[in-house]
Amino acid sequence: MARRFNLDEAQRLLPEVERFLRSAMDARQEYQDAEGAIQAMNERIMLLGGMMVDREQALEAKTRREQAAAVMRNAIENVQQMGCLVKDLDTGLVDFPTLLRGVEVYLCWKLGEPGIEYWHGVDEGFRGRKLIDRDFLDHHSH
Repeated sequence: MARRFNLDEAQRLLPEVERFLRSAMDARQEYQDAEGAIQAMNERIMLLGGMMVDREQALEAKTRREQAAAVMRNAIENVQQMGCLVKDLDTGLVDFPTLLRGVEVYLCWKLGEPGIEYWHGVDEGFRGRKLIDRDFLDHHSH
C-alpha cells in the first residue's frame, strides 16, 4: 500500500524533498549539457564527412552524461521512496498522497513555494489545484 501523509508530515519532509529535487534538477542540466556536447561532436563528424574524434573528449562527455543520469535517477528514487510523487522535474512539482473524506487526493507542492498550500484530486493535476481551507483540514487524514 502506498504511503499517505497528513499535512504536518508532508510539511516536515519538504526540506529533504527540496534537497533531492534540486540535486535531480542540477543533474538533469548536467545531463543536457553533456548530451549537447555529444550531439555537437556527432554533427561535426557528419558535416566533415568523418574526422578524427577526440576520444578523450567524447569519453568525458559520455561519462558526464552517465554520471548525471545516475545522480538524477537516484535523487528521484529517494523522493519516491519517501512516498512522494515527482510530477514535473522542470518545475519541481511534487504530490503527497492523502485522504479527503476517505478518497485519495494529493497535497501539492511546487519548488519555491513556502509550504504546502494546495491539494487536488488524483485525476485533476496541477491545473486543478485548490487552496487548502478549513474544510480540507477538518476532513483529511492519512
